[in-house]
Amino acid sequence: MSLNPRIDNWTGRTMWLIGASSGIGLATASALHAKGCRVIVSARSAPALQAFVQAHPGSMALPLDATDASQVQSAAQQLAAQGRLDMVCYCAGYFRAMRATDIDLPEVMRHLDINLRGAWHVIAAVAPTLCQQRSGHISLIGSVAGLRGLPESLAYGPTKAALSNLADALHLDLRPLGIGVSIVTPGFVSTPLTASNDFPMPALMTPQQAAQALIRGWERGRFCIHFPKRFTRVVKLMSMLPDWLYFRLIHRATGL
Repeated sequence: MSLNPRIDNWTGRTMWLIGASSGIGLATASALHAKGCRVIVSARSAPALQAFVQAHPGSMALPLDATDASQVQSAAQQLAAQGRLDMVCYCAGYFRAMRATDIDLPEVMRHLDINLRGAWHVIAAVAPTLCQQRSGHISLIGSVAGLRGLPESLAYGPTKAALSNLADALHLDLRPLGIGVSIVTPGFVSTPLTASNDFPMPALMTPQQAAQALIRGWERGRFCIHFPKRFTRVVKLMSMLPDWLYFRLIHRATGL
């Protein structure tokens, strides 16, 4: 069922991706550029963004640190002055494995800053423009790790769970204004974020495969976009199991 306006043509649309220097964000920016979209890419790494712009004529680089509210606000004002903003996707993410037996509080706060606070900075910066337009779309990159608690995801999982809840609330408020909202819950994607994982990653996707699945979800007006479905459907089903059964199966599957 389509809960957002469908997208039949990307030509001429303006898309702002924050966290687009690598991984899903970079692959999605490249794929949308190929479809005729005007792409604005943001991240902390200015050289990576400039390399993207050189390889994708007509795109634009806006280097920023999403954890700095003033930088995000300034970038959003710059884009608003240039014209219509059709879609904003918060792709920035941070992951370090952590368990309750070895809590690193500064690392916990870093997860909160990048995964959640940065998303809030972007939403607060673009919402007035989209509300004034009475159109546009906000998309947040979550994770299946946000569905229920997982081993080694003590710091990461709660931030992604918060994004899912945030997307629900945003959709309730913004849909009556004609503004789309989507939450993206990927499984395992081969990115710098997952490169440090020392455990098997079922149904591992390339960033390019993930980008195509994401774009299809936007085009079809989906609210929750998840992939690869052969993996994410299993995780979603497991998240609905009784607590005792869920914990037993997770222990058995991970050995943790």
